[in-house]
Amino acid sequence: MEEGVVTMIRIENLTKSYPSKMGPQYIFKNLNFDFPTENNVAILGKNGAGKSTLIKTLLGLLDFHGGRASVLGYQLPQQKVEIRQAIGYMPENDCYLPYMTAIEYVSFGGELTGMPRKEAFRRAHEILYYVGLKEARYRKLAGFSTGMKQRVKLAQALVHGPRLVFLDEPTNGLDPKGRDEMLQLINDVKARGVNIVLSSHILSDVEQVCDSVIMMNQGEIVYSGAINTLKDDGKFVLEIMTRDKPDELLELLKKHSFNAVQQGLKLKVTLDRKDDSQEILKLTREHDIQLRHFMPAELTLEAAFLGLIDEHNTTHA
Repeated sequence: MEEGVVTMIRIENLTKSYPSKMGPQYIFKNLNFDFPTENNVAILGKNGAGKSTLIKTLLGLLDFHGGRASVLGYQLPQQKVEIRQAIGYMPENDCYLPYMTAIEYVSFGGELTGMPRKEAFRRAHEILYYVGLKEARYRKLAGFSTGMKQRVKLAQALVHGPRLVFLDEPTNGLDPKGRDEMLQLINDVKARGVNIVLSSHILSDVEQVCDSVIMMNQGEIVYSGAINTLKDDGKFVLEIMTRDKPDELLELLKKHSFNAVQQGLKLKVTLDRKDDSQEILKLTREHDIQLRHFMPAELTLEAAFLGLIDEHNTTHA
């Protein structure tokens, strides 16, 4: 990174652990990545991969035990107050007092970042109108639907005009219409110059919002960089369906070192060379496995993610 250019997030050898009778148990160890401010980043990983802990660490809510980290040029842990004043956080879980109204909740969030009370109240009106809750701003949060709760959480993350927002599962629990509307809101936030760090298990949402990804598995980063680079890596993907032996074929392909993962009724196989598909056909014939579907497929973010996780698990078995 050029001198004088502020990065959105920079971590160097970041390590987080918990003590135990067996010694320190690492949530993540020696993580490294660096993203400039023009990027919008998704943090991906299966449950237990360490992504939620990483987000809370970058927010200054959890201490770390080795390495260095900065957010928008502010250093952790020394400037964690400044970080929380400069960024917004939309948590995955509901965290509000049910007797509060939407306007009270959002303006209180503004005050917590250091805004004067009158300014926070004024901005709360504006931001609730922006997220589509103008008519509900004096209603108590206890009566809000799931979609309204997600919108009010986004409002409190934006009320103080942050330069960066962390969004943890923002479409969680939403129906298709609500999900599309939330993604439209997030993309509008982006268009207004606010950077996004997104954590979501819905990878199609990630592709609509983010430019780059950090993929985590077992506390390690298996990929960090542009989504387009990940999807356009020169590899070839096959979609395969059998008549009655999907488990047998999956085991067979892994035995012969093919990168294969189960996705619903289909197997997705990532090949280094297109010609390797002939070897798969040969194996199915030799083992009397009848195929119903054998077609090339686009390397989606989901396929790339599952392939990298499977490869990482195999090498660390």
